[in-house]
Amino acid sequence: KLNKELEKAMSATKSKQIRKKLAKRLKLVQGFQNSHARPEWMILDVLPVIPPDLRPLVPLEGGRFATSDLNDLYRRVINRNNRLKNLLLLKTPDVIIRNEKRMLQEAVDALFDNGRHGRAVTGAGNRPLKSLSDMLKGKGGRFRQNLLGKRVDYSGRSVIVIGPELKLYQCGLPKKMALVLFEPFIIRRLKDLGYVHTVRSAKKMIERQTPEVWDILDEVTKGHPVLLNRAPTLHRLSIQAFEPQLIEGEAIRIHPLVCTAYNADFDGDQMAVHVPLSVEAQMEARMLMLAPNNIFSPSSGKPITTPSQDITLGCYYLTQNPRGPSKDGQRFPLFVDAAEVEFAMAEGSVHTHDRVRIKNPDFGRKTIYGNAEAKIIETTPGRVVFNEIWPNQLGFFNKAAGKKQLSDIIWRCYQIAGPAETVATLDKLKELGFAEATKAGISIGISDMIIPKEKQTELENAYKQIRQVEQQYRRGIITDGERYNKIIDIWTHAGDEISNIMFRTLEHNEGRKELNPVYLMVDSGARGNRQQVRQLAGMRGLMAKPSGEILEHPITSNFREGLSVLEYFISTHGARKGLADTALKTADSGYLTRKLVDAAQDVIINVEDCGTVNGIVVRSIYEGDEEVVDLGQRIIGRVSCETIPDPVDKKKKIVKVNQYIDEKIAAELQRIGVESLKIRSVLTCECGRGVCGMCYGRNLATGQFVKMGEAVGIIAAQSIGEPGTQLTMRTFHIGGTASQTFKQPIIKAKNDGTVRFNDLRTVQALDGSWIVLNKNGSISVHNAEERELERYNVVIGSMISKDNGASVKKGETFVQWDPYNVPILTDKGGKIEFRDMIAGVTIKRDVDEATGLMGTVIIEHKEDLHPQVVIVDDKKEVLASYSIPAGAHVVVEEGHKVRAGALLAKTPRKVAKTKDITGGLPRVAELFEARRPKDAAEIAKIDGIVEMGGTVRGKRRLILKDTQTGAE
Repeated sequence: KLNKELEKAMSATKSKQIRKKLAKRLKLVQGFQNSHARPEWMILDVLPVIPPDLRPLVPLEGGRFATSDLNDLYRRVINRNNRLKNLLLLKTPDVIIRNEKRMLQEAVDALFDNGRHGRAVTGAGNRPLKSLSDMLKGKGGRFRQNLLGKRVDYSGRSVIVIGPELKLYQCGLPKKMALVLFEPFIIRRLKDLGYVHTVRSAKKMIERQTPEVWDILDEVTKGHPVLLNRAPTLHRLSIQAFEPQLIEGEAIRIHPLVCTAYNADFDGDQMAVHVPLSVEAQMEARMLMLAPNNIFSPSSGKPITTPSQDITLGCYYLTQNPRGPSKDGQRFPLFVDAAEVEFAMAEGSVHTHDRVRIKNPDFGRKTIYGNAEAKIIETTPGRVVFNEIWPNQLGFFNKAAGKKQLSDIIWRCYQIAGPAETVATLDKLKELGFAEATKAGISIGISDMIIPKEKQTELENAYKQIRQVEQQYRRGIITDGERYNKIIDIWTHAGDEISNIMFRTLEHNEGRKELNPVYLMVDSGARGNRQQVRQLAGMRGLMAKPSGEILEHPITSNFREGLSVLEYFISTHGARKGLADTALKTADSGYLTRKLVDAAQDVIINVEDCGTVNGIVVRSIYEGDEEVVDLGQRIIGRVSCETIPDPVDKKKKIVKVNQYIDEKIAAELQRIGVESLKIRSVLTCECGRGVCGMCYGRNLATGQFVKMGEAVGIIAAQSIGEPGTQLTMRTFHIGGTASQTFKQPIIKAKNDGTVRFNDLRTVQALDGSWIVLNKNGSISVHNAEERELERYNVVIGSMISKDNGASVKKGETFVQWDPYNVPILTDKGGKIEFRDMIAGVTIKRDVDEATGLMGTVIIEHKEDLHPQVVIVDDKKEVLASYSIPAGAHVVVEEGHKVRAGALLAKTPRKVAKTKDITGGLPRVAELFEARRPKDAAEIAKIDGIVEMGGTVRGKRRLILKDTQTGAE
């Protein structure tokens, strides 16, 4: 009956709120009907009471008691229930009984979930009491605290220090810690050897720390891996296994090369040790988690045990370019092999960075870095020493080796020589790096921060340009927004220019013989980046307000000269925001990781091949005109979805359908100039549960094809979450300096070819160039065979200097636009009329104080008015009308005559704010909640033509008609 009534009411009402309420009730009623449950079963007449151990009562000194909140909540229920019982016996008036019943119900509600219904019941000091649900939910609840996150036995934690003498698979474990951790193993061994007979006496013996105990500890720990974990555990490389080496002292020692994976440094970080007990656990730790098996990052496939800081510095110092010019005709000493060079170095007849000649070890054989042509190569003794540690197959590396180069060499070494040799080489590299950095004795002093002499002229230049911009503004040629944008641009440019000059100065080190240490550190990638050095010796540059806006007065001093009081004050602003953000946002990105893992945890490789024919098309990624990621990098390790024949020999196929693409195939494809390729993707996988191996491709951590059962979802979630957390922590290192990139407002052709306009509405300007009048058009360049070589989206108001079908040369600029404004242009000539432009309602006419000129700006308004500029001909017939958006500056006056292509109004482009990933995190996390958006967009369900319908209930209708079928 109720169901029928509700359905009737549902169809009768139009109001949203009532419908929502009714829908809830209807759902409940239908639920009861479907499950054949009776509503009266839903009412508890007996309350379960949880065991007293879970709601303890603790006596405090002074005769008072501390009690669990649950006891209070139970007590309130009992009191009210008893009172109600008494009232019912006494034949009390209905009102009082009703009130008492309501209070009892509230007491029970509070016991189950306090604060869910009405106000929370509070205890002493206005603190809401913890109810039954509160004990279960959240991070501190029963599930996450006690069931999923237990404390474990056989674990310990201590401060970490560096252990440069360790091998990659070792870690240093303090003896005292090991004694406690390995206690059960020691006891068993003591009993086996007959030193003791009971566990109790064994424990006593361990406490006395007799010599036999230490010997047995040595024996027990040999070959028994332990797990080291550093919190926060952001990805799977934050827990790795090592073989313990017993050491004196209190601190755990870790190998310098695993610091990158743990993101550890030695400023007081702590790490936890866990002991795998069963034989299976030990085996698993050894096979899967031992540090040498985790050389590559699962997120990018790049080596993660790359040398950083000191080692990089040492290698770079060792292999840097030879000193002094190479004079013609001067014969450099010639050596047969590395041993001779080292002998000469030890004797002091040649130095690390002198030019020497050496017999080419790679002559006539194919290697990766070597030169197969020359019989004798020119190099430095340092590079000879550096090349000694690498496998022969790599060839002689004859360049300066910074961080990127080292990473590359390690990756190649792994491909050629395999994991075992790579690990051995890494340890040699570590020793070499430390040794050379020590010998080099690099240090920096204040005089190494060289301020370029040209800085002053650059600044004067910038001030001169700014005076011109201010003058243009005062004359009313440009608006305030444009002035601001131009000034920011001038300063960004000046800052970059100064920093480039400064780097050139540092590189030549004012003509001294040795390299500048500051430059050396940055160039090798050991420490510091260009941004930081620029602040030391260039200019600090533009600063951002905490809101992200950029202040237009830059800090022109640097730290070497020192800041003025005002400049110092402005910098504190940005620096503080950095610190505050770091603290606040790290939690956000941790939450993001948690949400991601939650969403992706069941994505596992379940089958080899799901047999789908679908895939996605990938092409190189461009940022502006720069290729950021080439096609090769995007397809390596994936499975192809199409067959590409060799253009020369059509019978030969470079890649077939369902073929795994390795480095060789990718290089081939790029060589023949393939623009895009369809590859299998997890997005199009047709597996029932999880995804299939063919759609996933290579497991980046091993460089092999992915194995069955790999938890790829979680790896993906960690690969996004981990850098997110790192980035938020990194915000504060830059210290609030702002930078913004302005895209060059031009398009240059990358190839020769003919220009084609695609979906462009254009009008010809006076100088013969074409002005683009619409959005989402594009322009492309085709070759003689009509194959499209490149395509660019063209912004509205662009000027195209080539006609449709004209030819263009490589590197020629053929499109340009105003980077500061979005113009609104007319494509008809005629006389101007304004519609719906009412001063104070839709437009604001104000005299600019700085310039004394009238300006017309469209403002936001609530009325049903649509401000527009209309073009009429002499007979007052309307030729065209343009509605002008809020915030636009109208540049024409009523009654003026204009030609086609004239500017009617312009809106300033959005000012680039400082880029900061952290602001977006809460928004990304919201995606996983999949909630209803506030202003939901309507998406066209069919293709067709949009018509404006009439207004219904104050809202305008849009009708989509399909031209062929007439569907709406």
